[in-house]
This record gives sequence, C-alpha cells and structure tokens, in this order.
Amino acid sequence: MNYYNEIDPFAAQWLRELIKAGLIPAGDVDERSIEDVLPANLEPYRQCHFFAGIGGWPLALQLAGWPKDWPVWTGSVPCKPFSTAGKRAGFADERHLWPAFFWLIQQCRPPVIFGEQVSSKAALEWWDLVASDLEDANHATAAADLPASSVGTPHRRDRLFWVGHANGAGRQRQRSTQSARRQRPSVGSTSFSDGRNNVKLFIEV
Repeated sequence: MNYYNEIDPFAAQWLRELIKAGLIPAGDVDERSIEDVLPANLEPYRQCHFFAGIGGWPLALQLAGWPKDWPVWTGSVPCKPFSTAGKRAGFADERHLWPAFFWLIQQCRPPVIFGEQVSSKAALEWWDLVASDLEDANHATAAADLPASSVGTPHRRDRLFWVGHANGAGRQRQRSTQSARRQRPSVGSTSFSDGRNNVKLFIEV
C-alpha cells in the first residue's frame, strides 16, 4: 500500500481517480500539509509520495521497474521559492517545505529517496542544503539536471533530479568529503550495495 500526500484538493482527487483506474499503485491519499504529518502516520506504508501532485513519481517508478515491495520515498518539494518565475524569496518563503520533509526523513529513515526541483541558480543553493542535510543523516546523494526534451518532449524545461540512498537503512555510510558531496555527477544508472542494479530513473522518467 502506498501513501500519497497532496494538499491541493483537485490534485488529491485526481490521484484517487488514477488509483481507481489502476494507473498508479493503490494507496491512501492524505490532504494534510506535510507539516501536520507524523511518523506514526507513515508506519503502515513502504512507499510514500510527498507533494504527490498527479502521481508522476509512482508512475516513474513503475516505468523504471521499481518493485512494489521495495521501500522508497519521493518528494518534489515546491519549486516556487526558487523559480525564476516566482518571487524568488528562497529560504525565506513560507513554501520552503524541505525542513518539514527532512524532519520526517530523520524520524523514519527511508532507505531510498527520489526528488525533483526546478533547475536554477537559487535551486543550486537549495540542493546544497538538501545534500548537506541528507549526508549528515548518512545518506549518499547524487543529482543531475535533465531537460524535458531528453525524454522526447518538444520543450526544454530543465529540472534537477536527485536521489538519497541510505546504505544499511541510513546507519552504515561514511561521510563523504565536503568537495565530493558538492560534485554534480553525470547522468547514469544507480547501483546499490545489496545488488540492486540498473535503476535508470534519471533517464527513464
């Protein structure tokens, strides 16, 4: 069973219709703000999707062949504070909800997290914070800028896709150096220490 967190009522209803039609995995849709979600609320679920929108991440995981019984979290944290099209208030914007998402990550320690953010200069500062927070919580991190045109759309629309992986459920990975964690890796497949290979989510979404 999946958990979907989406505060927008229209998008939440869309999620329910997609679930009913069998287009995304079965699950419960929670319309509360992520700031009101507690770790205990997430205990029944192995796969949790925050800021779920209309189900892009669960669909991407299906297309990438991610097994239904592998635990994973996803979260496309609101981009408006860091978008060049918005007010550019950045970390001062009330819609900067990474701290709430990260608090749940700290409490629940999901082994794998996928996320997405707008690609901009301000977003690079956001990613610097996210990578630092995750690595302080013993997650290895990686990120790549990908244009929508790389998967066949007629427009560019660059986005920053990122992953956090907790080797040994977040308890075994050693801290990387400051310079290593700031390095932006090239796009490629992701391999895990327990033999899970070829999860090319950055390419196939």
